[in-house]
Amino acid sequence: MPGVVTPFGWSVWGPAIDVGMKDAFRRTGALEPERVVFTGEADSSAVTVFHGRGALSVNFLCEMGDRLPGTSADAIAKQLLGEVPAGISIPHTRKRLPAVAVKMPKAFAGIRKEALRDTAHTQAWWQEHIRAMDSRDLEATKRALDDARKKQIEMTKVQARAVFVGVQSIYDQLLALIAKSGISEEQANALMAGQGSHAETEIIADLWDLGRDKMTLEAFLDKHGYHGLGEGQLISKMWREDPEPVLRLAKQYSARPDSEHPHLMAEKRTREREAAEKALLAKLPAWKRPMAKQILKLAVARIPLRGVAKEALIRCLDVCRAAARRMGTLLVEQGVLNEVDDVFYFTADELLAGLPANAKELAAERRAIREDLLRTDIPRTWDGTPTRIPISEPAAEATGPAPAAPTGVAVTGIGASGGVVEGTARVVFDPTEVDVEPGDIIVAPTTDPSWAAVLFLAEALVVDIGGPLSHAAVVARECGIPCVIGTDNGTAVLRSGDRIRVDGNKGTVEILSRAPATV
Repeated sequence: MPGVVTPFGWSVWGPAIDVGMKDAFRRTGALEPERVVFTGEADSSAVTVFHGRGALSVNFLCEMGDRLPGTSADAIAKQLLGEVPAGISIPHTRKRLPAVAVKMPKAFAGIRKEALRDTAHTQAWWQEHIRAMDSRDLEATKRALDDARKKQIEMTKVQARAVFVGVQSIYDQLLALIAKSGISEEQANALMAGQGSHAETEIIADLWDLGRDKMTLEAFLDKHGYHGLGEGQLISKMWREDPEPVLRLAKQYSARPDSEHPHLMAEKRTREREAAEKALLAKLPAWKRPMAKQILKLAVARIPLRGVAKEALIRCLDVCRAAARRMGTLLVEQGVLNEVDDVFYFTADELLAGLPANAKELAAERRAIREDLLRTDIPRTWDGTPTRIPISEPAAEATGPAPAAPTGVAVTGIGASGGVVEGTARVVFDPTEVDVEPGDIIVAPTTDPSWAAVLFLAEALVVDIGGPLSHAAVVARECGIPCVIGTDNGTAVLRSGDRIRVDGNKGTVEILSRAPATV
């Protein structure tokens, strides 16, 4: 949920994320069943909003990590968010151990089959809804919204299970295995990538074909049209609504040499991973190899589940979006609203129940509140209630004399995808407005699945927010580019045009030379 959510966006997202995360931990036995309820209150929620911005409870993640075997209190939060603030209070308990002992093995064993089975129908379901939406009357559109909202909760449950049951624990074990094996940095990097079958990287292969006229735009949008910039924001326009970003990307892909074909690059990373697996096993005593082989096998099978389930819930979001816009169109025709997108300033419950007579005034009031919130930000972490911070101009738009060229490391974070490269920084807030040139290193506040297409064109990635299991890190590894994540201030310190060195092993970014400031 990037930026400030609308009332409609939060009414769809909030219950789904909160209940989805809680349900995943209930299935492992770690969470009491009576706690799987959405209250909207910060003290009892896994996710809530502060000044319009979605926030995860680090306390909740640490509490769950403390209750699960094979991980630690802070591991889950660190892998998703990149850090755990000091002073987190964790209510330790051993009362859940019997439930975890019974439920966790079953949940872990069945997660891959469940995730693939439960999400398989969502592509056809999305296509059916989108194709019919523009011909629906108000009541039929309400039914579509209600259907999509309920399915969004179910698919978010699948996504949460995939991450917290299927991916997180095996990722922990893989990291521990690598650390104890003594293999080289290059071999460790190869083990973390080349797993293949990540749903989001299919966009890359299809863009390649689109850029070479091997796939039509209609076929591409019929498959991937639910993606777009800021797709976590339901008020955003997706590729199916505005395909111009897709055409720009396809043109950039068409300029790439055939030797960079996504399938060839993926096959290369797979070979490198397999070679690294052999090297790791060779360093272990014979009695440790069976367990190591099982961990390596599970990593390849489980880690891609993160993207498979996420695609399904994004399709649900898009049907909610499409239904809302259709309702907005019909309500404007009826004179209930002034603009189609005014519909996003009402909750799903309000839309399903029917808007009040003063709907136009309410929409204007709520829009003004959101616009005010967009002019401020909140801290990355806080305890209690955060204080609003005025948003300053990004470094990419800095004016005045250029600072003296710095020496040493300028930005630090987590090395999420290995390798060292030098290139030109490109500070990006909107990937659809940037033509990535050879040698460019993308510096961004965060990413969503639609960014995968842009990351393929970049030399490296630097991201303000996230951890080793966040979207940007996973896709960077599959694209084979170095990534430093969780920098907090990369987009503020770095400037487009800076010559920088990114070390994805150490998690550092060094400014080699400064670009002139914009006058």
